[in-house]
Amino acid sequence: MRRLRVIPIALFFFAVLLAVPLESTVAAAELKPLIYDEAGLLNQEEYDELNVMANEYGAERETDIMIVTINSPEAYDVMAMTQDFYDYNGPGYDKTHGNTVILMMDMTHKEFYLAGFYKAEEYLDDERLDKIRNKITPDLKNGDYKLAFQKYIETAHRYMGFDPEVNPDNILLNIWVQLGISVVIGGIIVTLMVRRSGGRITVNSRTYEDSSSSGLMDYEDSYLHTSTTRRKIEKSDSSSGGGGGTTSGGHSHSGSRGSF
Repeated sequence: MRRLRVIPIALFFFAVLLAVPLESTVAAAELKPLIYDEAGLLNQEEYDELNVMANEYGAERETDIMIVTINSPEAYDVMAMTQDFYDYNGPGYDKTHGNTVILMMDMTHKEFYLAGFYKAEEYLDDERLDKIRNKITPDLKNGDYKLAFQKYIETAHRYMGFDPEVNPDNILLNIWVQLGISVVIGGIIVTLMVRRSGGRITVNSRTYEDSSSSGLMDYEDSYLHTSTTRRKIEKSDSSSGGGGGTTSGGHSHSGSRGSF
């Protein structure tokens, strides 16, 4: 039954490929079509800007960063559509069925799916794709598709710059935080050097104290009470499920599913 559904959707994807606008300049002609906006969520200027960004950022990570939008009664399960798109179109940075990350937008059912293949599967695993999904879901809900797609491209690029076992959102990895820490440490070192450069102080509070006539007279320590507070932990309001899998063509991938 699923094969019967795959045939029309495969023809649909082929038609989308033919419909991608051609650029007039030689430089633009060298760009790969990485955005297939069948749902018409972007105007021409937004499409051009995002496609250039996807090409430039993808080249740095040797991975095709792709966006596919669909608004059709032929649409079926968003994860299955992503897998079929990869199988039938064979995207990849340097070869067919190569390094690719795909954002599939199903406007018919208001669902989307993120999938990473090969290098992207390693560097954009389920957990990292979940993070990307959480970052773009609010913009998708607000209908700000260009901003959501921009965040997706930028975040996928940034995350792939970190080793798979590293948390890319660790605040200590932020360059500005690192610079701030360096400035603070430098300031502390300079302050200590200045204070010590004036010579050591040998006189203290005990220098002129008469120990025979001074002492602690009395003390009192009273325990009053202990109070505790509870704080509710907020959870993400975006739905998720699934994860990675394997296409019918045998291509393993990571994944994250959401709705908006």
